[in-house]
Amino acid sequence: MLPLIMHPNNLHQARYPIEKLVAVCSQLKKHIKLTPNNEKTIDFSQPEAVFWLNKALLQYYYKIDFWQLPKGYLCPPIPGRADYLHYVADLLASSTENQQIPRGKQVKVVDIGTGANCIYPLLGEALFGWQFIATDIDPVSVKNATQLLTQNKCISQVKQQTSSNLIFEGILNKENVFATMCNPPFYQSLKQAEQVNLRKQQKLNQNRLKKGLPALKLVKGRNFGGQQAELWCEGGELTFLTTMINESKKYASQVKWFTSLVSDKANLFPLKRRLKELNAKQIKEINMGQGQKISRILVWQF
Repeated sequence: MLPLIMHPNNLHQARYPIEKLVAVCSQLKKHIKLTPNNEKTIDFSQPEAVFWLNKALLQYYYKIDFWQLPKGYLCPPIPGRADYLHYVADLLASSTENQQIPRGKQVKVVDIGTGANCIYPLLGEALFGWQFIATDIDPVSVKNATQLLTQNKCISQVKQQTSSNLIFEGILNKENVFATMCNPPFYQSLKQAEQVNLRKQQKLNQNRLKKGLPALKLVKGRNFGGQQAELWCEGGELTFLTTMINESKKYASQVKWFTSLVSDKANLFPLKRRLKELNAKQIKEINMGQGQKISRILVWQF
């Protein structure tokens, strides 16, 4: 059975400490509401509320004081992003003699498609002191991510990928890295993304009505935002990751571990099959779980 709990080292095991979060980020206060049980919570249906919650979490748990997003860009769930990093840390520890997590700037990690939020480099530096090479194809994302790293005095850097058909080329050059990470675009088109989002909102309203709560107004956008490069690409997740796997063979001697999130379980079989065709030395699947949400990390090396 797949786990439905976070990594044991994840700082977000318990309920959000609302009062403490408000203390470090006063803007969050106006987005707090009471549940039918008279408990304080956040209105997760509102994009602004999700943003200020994330900002508060970054300040309270990770001492990341500066964080901003361009309007309409992806606002990621911090607990889930931290989980991925902890599992990568375990992976790197498994390759050491003492089985300890390697720390410090000598540990270089590539974040493919870092987005405007630049969340993996920010969290990865705060947790382990790793040095990231963050990449993105969107100039706005590159600009904002660079500003986030600069303002927080990070050692990581952002590089713009200029070709939509390439993943590592033009980024790695001759550098050796411990691992690569990626949260690939899932949808095949904007229309598909909007249709799925609408169905999720309708399901949420059904659950709210069952609990005696008023239905929320259906909106075209998403409560956590997202631009094309962040959410969809031609062929969706399977095509994107197949391209990554094909190109990774060329950089086999420079990367200890290639990793990526895989949202659709059905994509694992064809991706693993392609890795076997390329004679990957190791292929692993790591299961992650937060609440009822299940994610998977595909890991490989040559």
